[in-house]
Amino acid sequence: MECYLDNSATTKCFDEVIEAVESEMRDFYGNPSSMHNKGFEAEKKIRETTKLIASTLKCNESEIVYTSGGTESDNMALIGIARAYKRSGNHIIVSAIEHAAILQTAEYLKEEGYEISYLSTDENGTVDLEELGSLVREDTILVSIMAVNNEIGTVQPIEEISKIIKRRNPNVIFHVDAVQGYGKVKIIPGKMGIDLMSVSGHKIHGPKGVGFLYVSYKVKIKPIIFGGGQQKALRSGTENVCGIVGLGAAIKRVFEGFDEDTERMSSLRDYLIGRIEEINDVKINGNPDARAPHIVSASVRGVRAEVLLHALEEKGIYVSSGSACATNKPAVSATLKAINLDKDLLESTIRFSFSVLTTKEEVEYAADNLAACIETLRKYVRR
Repeated sequence: MECYLDNSATTKCFDEVIEAVESEMRDFYGNPSSMHNKGFEAEKKIRETTKLIASTLKCNESEIVYTSGGTESDNMALIGIARAYKRSGNHIIVSAIEHAAILQTAEYLKEEGYEISYLSTDENGTVDLEELGSLVREDTILVSIMAVNNEIGTVQPIEEISKIIKRRNPNVIFHVDAVQGYGKVKIIPGKMGIDLMSVSGHKIHGPKGVGFLYVSYKVKIKPIIFGGGQQKALRSGTENVCGIVGLGAAIKRVFEGFDEDTERMSSLRDYLIGRIEEINDVKINGNPDARAPHIVSASVRGVRAEVLLHALEEKGIYVSSGSACATNKPAVSATLKAINLDKDLLESTIRFSFSVLTTKEEVEYAADNLAACIETLRKYVRR
């Protein structure tokens, strides 16, 4: 049995996404900047997806900028805002459990002369709200906090975070990395006080290589890619029409069954957690009161994550030992260190992640084999 439980790394494209991309490549191949009919057809396809995205966020269509995915969106948000608001200050706040696309961009900005503050979290991965209030200053220009942690699944209180930031300094721009949140938890930027938000298509059954950045009309932002002036000169380069059309097909499917699918994923998550808790010396990570519906992080004492990952792979079960976006080179997770996980568990943590396509049978199969693999591997360790 093949059991794919690494959906936070990437998801399988929906059939309708594949069909939409194929149709675009075959029939609507024009450059959307061209003045002839083929160009107009391609531009119309982009507008249709933009309208759909805007409807899910209850925002204006003009507030959507297409990118190559979450990493570019994060880079554009941080660098673009830093450059646009440099005269207002040089202080930026990011949480200690952000994705590498945020943390490494923050380090780049630090080299450029910006001051970076790293917001700590509690043992469940929830950011310290009191500390956040104390960090926001008159010269703070940007705060970036992810909606859902990609490794342990903790959902941050985004609306409350925004209120704290704006209360301390109403001029601060608030960016949210929603790569693991969009399509999994309800996010309405205008209502929740979000100024910018990053999304990636391949996390929601769309194609790889496409995503978008929500940019509030109230916000100034400098481009980081220059050229032909596409997308109001915010992101030059011929638009990835195939990817955008595929993204639209994925979003349509995800949001049509949003409530039912997220409830079902939550049920699978709780079932797997219950089964894991029956195993001795295994710790579930994340906030039990604020978990994303699709992520389960478990630390297995006495068994290295890489060894357990490959043992499960032999059974046809695919999981992750961390963030797949950090390449396949093993490294100690910044998130796990930030939540002060026991040192002997830092390299013993695996992540299960579901999608709307995950079945109860798959999760049962994974739970059965997880327990058996851990028991076998611990016997070898004892020897």
